[in-house]
Amino acid sequence: MRPARNPIHIVSVWVQRQPPKVKAFLAVVLGIVALMVLRFIVHDHDNLFVGAEAVHSIGILVLIFKLTKERTCAGISLKSQELTAIFLAVRLYCSFVMEYDIHTLLDLATLATTLWVIYMIRFKLKSSYMEDKDNFALYFVIAPCAVLALLIHPSTSHYFVNRVFWAFCVYLEAVSVLPQLRVMQNTKIVEPFTAHYVFALGIARFLSCAHWVLQVLDSRGHLLVALGHGLWPSMVLISEIVQTFILADFCYYYVKRLALVFYLVISTNNFSSMLNFLS
Repeated sequence: MRPARNPIHIVSVWVQRQPPKVKAFLAVVLGIVALMVLRFIVHDHDNLFVGAEAVHSIGILVLIFKLTKERTCAGISLKSQELTAIFLAVRLYCSFVMEYDIHTLLDLATLATTLWVIYMIRFKLKSSYMEDKDNFALYFVIAPCAVLALLIHPSTSHYFVNRVFWAFCVYLEAVSVLPQLRVMQNTKIVEPFTAHYVFALGIARFLSCAHWVLQVLDSRGHLLVALGHGLWPSMVLISEIVQTFILADFCYYYVKRLALVFYLVISTNNFSSMLNFLS
């Protein structure tokens, strides 16, 4: 009797064998399907942005749990945390002077926890920080984002400096995870809690991207007009899409691994695999 074949493994092997163009097409189709599902089950699409902030906060809480439980920051990129703190601080400033709402409170909470993570890495757990692996040069992302913000920013009635800051935090958020991905690439091994954190970032980025895309669809393009004229409206959408695709590959392998673990748990009634995956 032939042993039952793992359907998840069969699908994943088939996907891996496909050329890059087919993989990209499958990713786009899956993203469109996910957007359609969200459009029908989430009636107020502003909740998607709130959800993105909430998931990001959950990711930070996972890092806090790792730092307090294991007393190590191995595998965590300090530079990604610093970039996150920068764009959150700038976005908070923009929120206070331009549009104070629930998003401001969520950003404030996320910034506070991010600063705590930075403090722990820099001072309390410095001995376990992989500084040699966290070698992504910050000026490679900060400088281009600043220049791009000066060139392409909202054309609203706010002060010029505030409009440039707004654009800067949008662009910086899109690439803030790059140092973390570089650390994971350099170490070759992804620690579980770090993997959960990066996956949470991927979900948060997708929800934020879905929020903007669905808002544009619901307003039949009027939202783009409200954001101003020129290239800025398009750059907002492009930034959201870029940060989603940056994490898409990692999220694919994370979900694949999670699905395989679930399959093993169901087929063998052995929950140790799930516990090992989570911790």
